[in-house]
Parts: sequence; C-alpha cells; structure tokens
Amino acid sequence: MTRDAVGLAIDFNAVKGEIHKKLIQQLDLERVTRLDRDAVRGDLREIIEKLVTEESAPMSFQERQRIAEEVLDEVFGLGPLEPLLKDPQISDILVNTYKQVYIERGGVLERTPIQFRDNGHLMLIIDRIVSAVGRHVDESSPMVDARLSDGSRVNAIIPPLSLDGPSLSIRRFGNQPLRAQDLLGKNTLTEGMLEFLQGCVRARLNLLISGGTGAGKTTLLNVLSSYISDRERIVTIEDAAELHLHQEHVVRLETRPANIEGKGAIHQRQLVINSLRMRPDRIIVGEVRGAEALDMLQAMNTGHDGSLTTIHANSPRDGLSRLETMVAMANLNLPEHAIRRQIASAIQLVIQVSRLSDGTRKVVAVSEITGVEGDVITVQDIFVYQKMGVGENGEVLGEFVTSGFRPHIADRLQLSGVRLADELFEGSPVSLHR
Repeated sequence: MTRDAVGLAIDFNAVKGEIHKKLIQQLDLERVTRLDRDAVRGDLREIIEKLVTEESAPMSFQERQRIAEEVLDEVFGLGPLEPLLKDPQISDILVNTYKQVYIERGGVLERTPIQFRDNGHLMLIIDRIVSAVGRHVDESSPMVDARLSDGSRVNAIIPPLSLDGPSLSIRRFGNQPLRAQDLLGKNTLTEGMLEFLQGCVRARLNLLISGGTGAGKTTLLNVLSSYISDRERIVTIEDAAELHLHQEHVVRLETRPANIEGKGAIHQRQLVINSLRMRPDRIIVGEVRGAEALDMLQAMNTGHDGSLTTIHANSPRDGLSRLETMVAMANLNLPEHAIRRQIASAIQLVIQVSRLSDGTRKVVAVSEITGVEGDVITVQDIFVYQKMGVGENGEVLGEFVTSGFRPHIADRLQLSGVRLADELFEGSPVSLHR
C-alpha cells in the first residue's frame, strides 16, 4: 500500500467515526431503546444517507449497513462486543483495557482486532452490564460480578485496582448446553465411563467434580444431573446461575451480594442450610468454596444422598484437602480426623476434569473414596487418562485405561438396579479409547 493509500484509509476511518458520532447525537435514544431493532433500521438508513452526503464521503451500501449495525449495537447491546457474543464458538471474552480484546475459542486464546474508542467507552459498556442487574461499579466499589441475559457470567474491575484501565471478563454459557453425546464426540470420556457415572447418579451416590478454571466442571455437572429422575425434587444452589437442568421439579437458589451500604448479602452457607427445610431429594451446589462445605457434608450424611457439587482443585486428593480446609472455615473446632471421616462417609466418588495444553477437556480420573486409614482418606482410581506425549500439531496424545480394580461401590450399584458388565473393571489395565 502506498503512502497516499494509507492516508486515504486513515481519512476514511476518521470520516466513518465522525458519521458514527453524529448519528448517535441525532438519535432520540430514549425513544429508540423502546423500539425493536428492525423498526429502527429504516430510520437509521435515512439518517446515514444524509450524513454521508454532508461529509462528501463515498461509501458502499455494505459500509453504510455496517455503520447502522454498529450504532444498533451501541444502543441496544454491548457495542464492539456484540459480534463476539453472537459467535457460539467463543467461550470467553477477555477485555484488557480498551485496546486489547482476547477470546477463547476451542480452548485456545487468541487476540481479536476489536477495540473500544477509549476507556470511557469501555466503562459505558461495563455500566450498562451491571446496571441491568441492579449493580454498580465506581471508585468506591471497583469490583463487580454480574450476569448477562443469556446467563453468561461477567466480572469487571476498574481503577484504582486495575492499573492500566478497566478490565472485563465474560464467561459464556451457550443456550444449548453440551449433552452426553457431545462429550463422547469430543472424547472427553468413554462410553463405559459415562455408563458408570450414569449408574452412580441413579444409585444416588454423592459425587464431587474437581478441576481447574475452564476445565468443564459445570458442563459435566449439567450432563450428570440430567440422569436424575423427574420424580425427585432438586434444589440447586449457585453463586451465579449456570446450571441448565431439564427436570420439571427444580428450585433454583442464587446468592446475593451486599448492597451499596455493605449489607444484605446472602451467602451459599445460608442457602444450603435453608435448602434442608425445603424437602429436597437432591441438593446440587454449583461450586463449594467456603464454610458451606460442612453443611453440605452433613446433608449428604443425613439422608440427602445423591447430591452433586464441584470444587477447584488439580487432583482428586487436592480436592479432598481443599474440602477439608473449607470445613475448618466453619470455625467449629472439629478435630482433623473427624472431618476426614465425615468426608469419607459423605462422598463416594471424585471425578477429576482437566483442560489439556491443546485446549481439549478430559475426565482424567474417576476415583473412589474407600475409607480412612489412620489420618489419611484412602482413594482408589477406577478410570484414568494416561498422557502419552504431544503430536506434531500440538495435540495431546493419550488413552483412557481402567485401573483393574473392581470398585467397592459396584455392589451398591447392583443393589440399586444398575447392571454394569464386570469386564468394565476386572482384569489387567486395558485401553478404553484413544
């Protein structure tokens, strides 16, 4: 491109920006926001034609349409982020000040060419998000969690805590959550593993799903919860509503943050305690992260079996250690051996999920809690994903194998009417799926 061509491109972008600005100024925003996008589109075209004529800027029909779409996004949506929100393949949108926007697609981070005009423009979008759910963000309250209308989870943090400018993170959850067949198609687990986990849910075993951020804990929890009978009453407890249960008899509870005065917060522990008075057959805690762990364990040990929850941890044993620490946060001065015995009695299975270096997600371990020996909770692997290296294109190579041990809970599954082939567990470790 020649120097003159570069200059023309810069001038054209400047003209387009000027038209965009004047268009916003001429619109009756209060009236427009009450109308449908399609109803406004015709009016926008007429105004754009007039402004283009005034600016003496040659613009194609497609370019005028693009400006109209951008203005509609500014008025009705989240501005430059709208095209990203329309892409179902994008799972995370990460805004690092107005100049940098990253996305995660297929488990891999990539930078986009999208930018905001300035930090003020980004703050306007953040305010629009948080005000829609009755929240606010300013220097006195520079951090906020919110939720978009489609259920996506949003976190915003602004100066003075964010040194370079406002930062926005959007964790997306599709309107159509992944199903069991989708996990099989992505080789997240094998048919035999899924059949076993399905039997554990129907036999009312208590399951703990462990994994790191973005590993697929909530996705797997959604899939496993689909095996709960429609005849059971389910109570879900979450910090931010992410679960999509298809059963009819579901009561959804969500925590509430403190108001501007720092009052009125409702924490997960209060909701867990309250759920016990709601006659639940199953209690599903989206993620256990504090003192509510004690009340959840007690519920599991007092007739509310078949409960499910997730926890942030890098391995099944790390998950149990974190759970032990959370129980201690309840400040009841319980001895360590009592906590460990309660954990071993309450939870039968720990499922470890991981996001691998190539972005794929795998169930890397299905482990059974077999009891307590001395001061140690004993854990036995049933299924394991063994890594075998990295391919030429960076893909992780590996296979699912059995441990060769028949789990203690197999008899309980059989008594509950769940029939599983002995070959699924017995014999020497064998490859299940590559």
